[in-house]
Amino acid sequence: MPILKNQVIVLQEGYSYKDSTDATTMHANCSCTLIRCRDGTNIIVDTLTAWDGENLTTLLKTQQLQLHDIHIVVCTHGHSDHVGCNYLFQQARLHIVGSSISNRDLYYEHSGPLDIHGEVLVEQTPGHTLSCVSVIVHNSHMGGTVGICGDLFERREDIEDEQIWILAGSENEKQQREQRYRMSQLCNFIIPGHGPIFEVDEALRSKLKLKQNV
Repeated sequence: MPILKNQVIVLQEGYSYKDSTDATTMHANCSCTLIRCRDGTNIIVDTLTAWDGENLTTLLKTQQLQLHDIHIVVCTHGHSDHVGCNYLFQQARLHIVGSSISNRDLYYEHSGPLDIHGEVLVEQTPGHTLSCVSVIVHNSHMGGTVGICGDLFERREDIEDEQIWILAGSENEKQQREQRYRMSQLCNFIIPGHGPIFEVDEALRSKLKLKQNV
């Protein structure tokens, strides 16, 4: 039976929190997302830590997929909790990490927006790091456009409390504010780097627009 809409499946929600015994350290892992395109192409976005290989393999099996069934790997940026299991996908035809694209030892840069599969685009969204990207999925099964934004958004709560994403690290706060608002204009749903998916409404867009002037 053909898939009529692009399926966006959060395999594991990201999280981040301070260690209970040592305030100078924290625990964190990224949101890991599977895109099942209408023609059968499979894209994975952000691959957890290097210690999650068995876990990620199991998560894919819950979707009746094997490692070789992943065609494209996208990492929103190069931090270790977002790229750790890239090594699992050696049969993928493309690995995209931030603004860098590779296949084996062949590398090139993209300036975006990059059409990786018709209704799936990679957009540059600098801020958290200057090479950060987000993945935009049109015609999704959720009834709108989904933005897989990595650490552009830490989690939904950082819209009210900017210190959440600022303290998580930002290489350019001004650009990050601008890109956060831009993504809110493009997307109906956002998957943040370290929290559950959330819906974007006009009230949220207005808050992000006002924050640009901070």
